Amino acid sequence: MAFNLLWAAGTLAGPFHARATTATLRAHLINVPARTARRLVLHLPRRWHGRHAFTALFDAAHTPPTR
Repeated sequence: MAFNLLWAAGTLAGPFHARATTATLRAHLINVPARTARRLVLHLPRRWHGRHAFTALFDAAHTPPTR
Protein backbone atom coordinates (compact mmCIF):
# COMPACT_ATOMS: atom_id res chain seq x y z
CA MET A 1 0.00 0.00 0.00
CA ALA A 2 2.84 2.39 0.80
CA PHE A 3 4.37 1.77 -2.63
CA ASN A 4 1.09 2.61 -4.35
CA LEU A 5 0.63 5.80 -2.33
CA LEU A 6 4.20 6.86 -3.07
CA TRP A 7 3.69 6.13 -6.76
CA ALA A 8 0.49 8.20 -6.81
CA ALA A 9 2.26 11.07 -5.05
CA GLY A 10 5.05 10.92 -7.63
CA THR A 11 2.51 11.07 -10.44
CA LEU A 12 0.91 14.16 -8.90
CA ALA A 13 4.30 15.81 -8.33
CA GLY A 14 5.17 16.02 -12.01
CA PRO A 15 6.39 14.18 -15.09
CA PHE A 16 9.91 13.51 -13.78
CA HIS A 17 8.63 11.97 -10.58
CA ALA A 18 5.97 9.95 -12.40
CA ARG A 19 8.72 7.70 -13.78
CA ALA A 20 11.15 7.91 -10.86
CA THR A 21 12.22 5.00 -8.69
CA THR A 22 11.06 4.52 -5.12
CA ALA A 23 14.41 5.67 -3.73
CA THR A 24 14.26 8.89 -5.77
CA LEU A 25 10.71 9.59 -4.64
CA ARG A 26 11.69 9.05 -1.02
CA ALA A 27 14.69 11.35 -1.38
CA HIS A 28 12.80 14.13 -3.19
CA LEU A 29 9.31 14.05 -1.68
CA ILE A 30 9.32 12.21 1.64
CA ASN A 31 12.61 13.28 3.24
CA VAL A 32 11.72 16.95 3.14
CA PRO A 33 14.32 19.19 4.77
CA ALA A 34 11.86 21.18 6.82
CA ARG A 35 11.33 22.42 10.32
CA THR A 36 8.06 22.50 12.18
CA ALA A 37 7.28 23.99 15.54
CA ARG A 38 4.22 22.99 17.49
CA ARG A 39 2.07 24.43 14.75
CA LEU A 40 1.23 23.13 11.29
CA VAL A 41 3.73 25.38 9.54
CA LEU A 42 6.24 23.99 7.07
CA HIS A 43 9.37 26.03 6.33
CA LEU A 44 11.10 24.83 3.18
CA PRO A 45 14.56 26.06 2.24
CA ARG A 46 14.56 28.60 -0.58
CA ARG A 47 17.21 26.82 -2.67
CA TRP A 48 15.93 23.28 -2.11
CA HIS A 49 16.12 21.23 -5.32
CA GLY A 50 12.74 19.54 -4.83
CA ARG A 51 10.77 22.67 -4.03
CA HIS A 52 8.77 22.78 -7.26
CA ALA A 53 7.86 19.10 -7.19
CA PHE A 54 6.83 19.25 -3.54
CA THR A 55 4.66 22.33 -4.02
CA ALA A 56 3.04 20.75 -7.10
CA LEU A 57 2.24 17.65 -5.05
CA PHE A 58 0.94 19.77 -2.16
CA ASP A 59 -1.27 21.86 -4.45
CA ALA A 60 -2.66 18.77 -6.19
CA ALA A 61 -3.46 17.10 -2.89
CA HIS A 62 -5.15 20.15 -1.37
CA THR A 63 -7.24 21.45 -4.24
CA PRO A 64 -10.93 20.68 -4.32
CA PRO A 65 -11.83 17.78 -6.61
CA THR A 66 -13.05 18.62 -10.10
CA ARG A 67 -16.44 17.38 -11.15
